Amino acid sequence: MFTQIVSFLLDVVAGLLGGACLLRLYMQHQRIGFGNPVGRLIFALTDWIVLPLRRVLPKLKSFDLASLVAAYLFLLLQFTILWFMVGRGGFGPVPLLALFGLVRLVISGLIGLVIIYAILSWVNADSPIADVIGRLCAPILRPFRKVIPLVGGFDLSPLALLVLLQVAAIVLANVQESLFR
Repeated sequence: MFTQIVSFLLDVVAGLLGGACLLRLYMQHQRIGFGNPVGRLIFALTDWIVLPLRRVLPKLKSFDLASLVAAYLFLLLQFTILWFMVGRGGFGPVPLLALFGLVRLVISGLIGLVIIYAILSWVNADSPIADVIGRLCAPILRPFRKVIPLVGGFDLSPLALLVLLQVAAIVLANVQESLFR
């Protein structure tokens, strides 16, 4: 029971901080300003780790390597703590597990982003947060919108993206399971 509680708490903390770092990376890549409420929250959660990492990690065009490494470090710390809590010897597979965790965090973050986008488009499409979320979702929904027409005035591209992301999560879980049996 103690291990489950610690695992859950680590998952929440690493997911929140790692997800904030990934969102920071994505917002910078999409050139979305940080003067909005979402941006201010992201800066507040991540500045303490991203800014020192920027001193040693270069920026690759519009790709903030420091934010990506920060997200990976949160997951690496999470999996390291869990690895030693369950009494496994050696450290070998932990970096690869953290990499799988990072990809899983990207997938779940995109799922959350698309769900929030869909809800805000129905409920409060004029809010400043809805604009930021819409600008974040537009590039990933664009390919789906090109092939999926509006059905009765409804945009089904978010649903198609959610299905694809769920399939990707299932494939990722199976690959991870087959590697770490």
